[in-house]
Amino acid sequence: MNAKHPVCAAPALQTPAPAASQSYQFCNLEHTSVASTALAEEVALAIAYNDISQAVMLVTPTDLEDFIVGFSIGSGIIADVSDIYDLKLSGSGSTQYAQVQISSRAFWNLKQQRRQLAGTSGCGLCGVEAVEQALPDLQVLPGAPLPPAEWLEGLRQRISAFQPLGQYSGAVHAAVFMNSQGELLLGREDIGRHNALDKLIGALIRQKISTEGGLAIVTSRCSLELIQKVLRAGIQTLVSLSSPTGLALQWARRHNLNLIHLPQKSAPRVYSPAMEYQP
Repeated sequence: MNAKHPVCAAPALQTPAPAASQSYQFCNLEHTSVASTALAEEVALAIAYNDISQAVMLVTPTDLEDFIVGFSIGSGIIADVSDIYDLKLSGSGSTQYAQVQISSRAFWNLKQQRRQLAGTSGCGLCGVEAVEQALPDLQVLPGAPLPPAEWLEGLRQRISAFQPLGQYSGAVHAAVFMNSQGELLLGREDIGRHNALDKLIGALIRQKISTEGGLAIVTSRCSLELIQKVLRAGIQTLVSLSSPTGLALQWARRHNLNLIHLPQKSAPRVYSPAMEYQP
């Protein structure tokens, strides 16, 4: 199957650039010239489930509904989107609030976890109180064929269409979804690499886009929490533009997840489940 040009079924950025970035002045070391540039914004998002505070995450202030759904699934707080009964956003400026009403079953499981997350854009496991929470038992995937080689040709350049904020201001990661036909469908961006993946997962769920035969692409390094998120979302292939960690690779193999690293100047490297890339 020939690689296709990106088809943007859901634009990566639905809001004007100033909603996620602002212009700031800077000068040179000698203070002889002044210019301005766009910088990506971040806000503190406080998340409460059934009126109980659970997490404070630093996020890019776009696609927050997608983020809440993806975060709830990817963190194991809910098992299915039907567990979310209501979602309300409030706040302004650098402080945002999310009130999420979830099912009694999900809320009971959440209380059993005894987690109080103080999240940042750089860590996906902050506040986890026990090793069992950092290394949970997750379902092994049924397995899926590796994508054809042509799907990955020129992928770094092709996904730029799904990184409008990154092109405009930099300082953000992206997560992009490719469907079973090799078409790039949608992408999400955030200052946090795991936040971007949460937004992508949430968007797929909210738009009822099938993940069967498709793959997720992340522009960041691939560490354990990204593996856990795609496993919980049921996505069977993950492509990372940066190398995976050893623990991420071990988990991918253990859970039958296709894990592919796409180096900048060499052929794709299949780490799991196969040891050789087969076009």
